[in-house]
Amino acid sequence: MRFVSFLLALTACASPLAAQDLSVYSAEALDAELARMATAREGVLVPMRDGVGLSTDIYTPRGAVGPLPTILWKTPYNEHRMRGSTLRYAIEAVHHGYVFILQNERGRYFSQGRYEILGRPQTDGYDALTWIAKQGWSNGKVGTLGCSSSAEWQLALAAQNHPAHAAMVPMSAGAGIGKVGRFQEQGNWYTGGVPRTLFIPWLYGVDNPLRAELPAGIDETMRAHVEQYNDLAGNKPKVDWTHQVRHLPIDTMLTDLGEPPATFERFVHRTPADPAWREGGLYHDDMGWGVPALWFDAWYDVSIGPNLELFNHARTANTDREASAHQYAVIAPVTHCGYAKLGPHTVVGERDMGDTSFDVDGTIFAFFDRWLKDDRRAFPDSTPHVRYFTMGENRWQAGAQWPPAGAAPMRLYLRSGGHANSLYGDGRLDAAAPPTGEQVDRFRYDPLNPVQTLGGADCCNGGLVVPGPVDQRPVEARSDVLVYSTEPLDKPVEVSGFVNAVLKVSSKAKDTDFAVKLVDVAPDGTAWIIGDTILRGRYRDGFDHPRMMEPGQIYTLKPTPIATSIRFGTGHRIRVEITSSDFPKFERNLNTGGDNERGTDTLVADNAVHHAGGDASYIELPVVR
Repeated sequence: MRFVSFLLALTACASPLAAQDLSVYSAEALDAELARMATAREGVLVPMRDGVGLSTDIYTPRGAVGPLPTILWKTPYNEHRMRGSTLRYAIEAVHHGYVFILQNERGRYFSQGRYEILGRPQTDGYDALTWIAKQGWSNGKVGTLGCSSSAEWQLALAAQNHPAHAAMVPMSAGAGIGKVGRFQEQGNWYTGGVPRTLFIPWLYGVDNPLRAELPAGIDETMRAHVEQYNDLAGNKPKVDWTHQVRHLPIDTMLTDLGEPPATFERFVHRTPADPAWREGGLYHDDMGWGVPALWFDAWYDVSIGPNLELFNHARTANTDREASAHQYAVIAPVTHCGYAKLGPHTVVGERDMGDTSFDVDGTIFAFFDRWLKDDRRAFPDSTPHVRYFTMGENRWQAGAQWPPAGAAPMRLYLRSGGHANSLYGDGRLDAAAPPTGEQVDRFRYDPLNPVQTLGGADCCNGGLVVPGPVDQRPVEARSDVLVYSTEPLDKPVEVSGFVNAVLKVSSKAKDTDFAVKLVDVAPDGTAWIIGDTILRGRYRDGFDHPRMMEPGQIYTLKPTPIATSIRFGTGHRIRVEITSSDFPKFERNLNTGGDNERGTDTLVADNAVHHAGGDASYIELPVVR
């Protein structure tokens, strides 16, 4: 069947296009279909308030009559020749009667100005909406759409409550969050004050201060013509990141490759509480919220916890009551921006999730129809505010809130005879609190021999980590990993919500890290990672009050929570791992207590987890009864 006939058949039955339907067609065929459906105006420089022009391509449905609503997709990536999901959503938008706009952030490709992460959403984003609303073809309503970087800039824009910003669909948007509630990760730069490594390869690919630019004064026709044969893309040498990520000091990791100082060097020495994080485009929870939103999140995404915390914040901000009343979340069992993988049979990492089918595109355009076309029937108020996939049970659930109603904390204590080291030790999880005098679990952490990351929630890291549920037994075999497990469950246990850990720890080092991992152990021993968190010892009293550790002193650590929905089946075990490194996902603590980013010297840390009497360590699981 020819593509046009296929599209006409879909139009007749009002069924949106799906990723799996389009995957059989070449990019050239999809380009041709978009050209048939839409009139394109390319190379438009939309002016910002400081005179910088942002390169913008506009696709208007052919034969459309009257002012139309608009969907804006803003990106730092090279998408002037659209491919993949961007091209698919452009076709979908035009098919549904929307003007589709693709705009590059400042400093990227054909846009003018200097590149900044998130592209100045409070000003550039606001000015773009104002420009769109003033066009004769616009009905004054704009929806913003995109995944990852194309979603993250939307968050700070939502705080502006622009009159034209009628709806937003941020998908996997966590790197746009500065501080929200319990999370202060500054755009995923940190977890618990421990820097993530993902921005090192990501910035190597995106940040290009030596980029080529078009001369000033070229008219729109010529700019559009140049776009046809020159994308101004840089071609940097390939890097073996598995080797480069070990480079010390950390702050020269990119300049060591010959890169000129740029964004990484400006950010690398900031602490989690540095006021400079307020100067960029991050969203912070004292900024208000003004836009109805449909959030798409993923259990194995880099910032699922902050994303759900922000969803809850947006629902209660009430700076715009209508916007707060219309926040909706869909949480899928996939990795970063992996929503096109949802279908009748989905395998994520090493785990079979079963039938994960969800009409992603239909839900998105129904939401836009509600807010951009005033069609209340398309997305009624009765739509559940939260729809989430429970792994293990492998089914979608729905509710009015997150965590779901009925989720109550179940505390499991870390217990052992003093030898919880490795999978073969005596660590256990127990509902009974430990007595006074129970043994302490000790391990040695060597920064030159860190515990390897296996799966979990991550993205965009140059191939350093393959995210998803992966068997943890290779790292559980190490003596510097403490392993605590329940007995096989005699009935299923559903854990849906935020998982909290409280650790009583000590160290002979001035500063070290403590990492926590939640694991689902199948009857055959397979140990799938569910989620993890980490906290740097110096930040135990808050990011504003870093303090070194004293030998022999016991400290209380409360890492930020793990967010999940998992059903531990009958015969499965609930497992917790504790160690001091999770590399290369997180940078290694060198244990010296000094400036970790400038340091080259390392120390071996003798660390301990305490679980006796008043120094009990435990994990609290939100169990749906």
